[in-house]
Amino acid sequence: MKKFFTSESVTEGHPDKVCDCVSDAVLDAFLSIDENARVACETTASPGLVLVMGEITASGNVDIEKIARDTVCEIGYDGDRAGFDGNACKVLVNVHKQSADIALGVDTSLEKKNGGDETDTVGAGDQGMMFGYATDETEELMPLTLVLAHKLTKRLTDVRKQGILNYLLPDGKAQVTVEYNCGVPTRVDAVVVSSQHTKNVDMETLRADIKREVIEKVIPQEYLDENTKYFINPTGRFEIGGPVGDTGLTGRKIIVDTYGGACPHGGGAFSGKDPTKVDRSAAYMARYVCKNLVAAGLCKEVMMEVAYAIGVARPLSLFINTYGTGVLSDEAIAKIVEKEFDLRPAAIIKTLNLRKPVYRNTAAYGHFGRSDFAWEQTDRVNDLKKYL
Repeated sequence: MKKFFTSESVTEGHPDKVCDCVSDAVLDAFLSIDENARVACETTASPGLVLVMGEITASGNVDIEKIARDTVCEIGYDGDRAGFDGNACKVLVNVHKQSADIALGVDTSLEKKNGGDETDTVGAGDQGMMFGYATDETEELMPLTLVLAHKLTKRLTDVRKQGILNYLLPDGKAQVTVEYNCGVPTRVDAVVVSSQHTKNVDMETLRADIKREVIEKVIPQEYLDENTKYFINPTGRFEIGGPVGDTGLTGRKIIVDTYGGACPHGGGAFSGKDPTKVDRSAAYMARYVCKNLVAAGLCKEVMMEVAYAIGVARPLSLFINTYGTGVLSDEAIAKIVEKEFDLRPAAIIKTLNLRKPVYRNTAAYGHFGRSDFAWEQTDRVNDLKKYL
């Protein structure tokens, strides 16, 4: 059976990603001075303005304005060339402490109040459902469509920053459509790449350069054929970009951040949130569980849903779907997960070492599929293989 599936990615200079990067840079700064800091940082950016908002409770202070400016400049918006300048734009900061009502449930979970142990100490920072996913179609155990889309946008940024294509500017997007036959990816059907650029480049040059220096450097030749379609800056000129072209906001690229649409999403964004927020930490843990299940050979593809109530440590529900690829039933694998993985917030934080300032690097090019994050390790494979 033949099917087509598409995923997209955006560069760190995309207006929404600029805001994600600022929010996570602020989070890291607070975790650097207080590993127990409570941070819910939201950023928005528009022409000439960056606004940082949220609820932050920590034992010390950081210079949020400087962090915002430095992050925007690091991305590449550091002068008039791109139309937005982190050095000159207005930066407004409006933060206050975490709500006492929320803190009450996070500081002491319902179970702890009823005599639970130390891993029951932290209650979930909100209600909601979080999803994890893994598939064996790539070495990253991620969907091929998203892996290629992220690599395209990362390469687009690299050729800009390295001066290989020095007329490129920070804003950009990529999209990849893959053809699958009987569930196996066989070819790339379409590639879309759009990049902001300076005035002094013509479209013929830009399209040829991006095809040669970005697309052909990223997508393996065996996936490309004479029928692969290329759309490079399909609307034509793309000089106005970043926060000047479109208002940015933290948390608007949640499908880009996760699995490219290959599985459901609970709706909660990641960036700017400390690990007591299960929107983030439980989603990371769900990915960790799913990746280890696939790596151990218990299934070839798996989606996991876990649900929480605010102030309660233990999950309300756990659901596993292996799409018929499991060597055991989905119910049996769910019981294995419940036995082998502690999904309470305090345990998740400890298992994945989430009190460290590691979040700025997650803010662009995907939170999953990159080996430098703790939730991407497959260190539970031997524990799971015994169930085979």
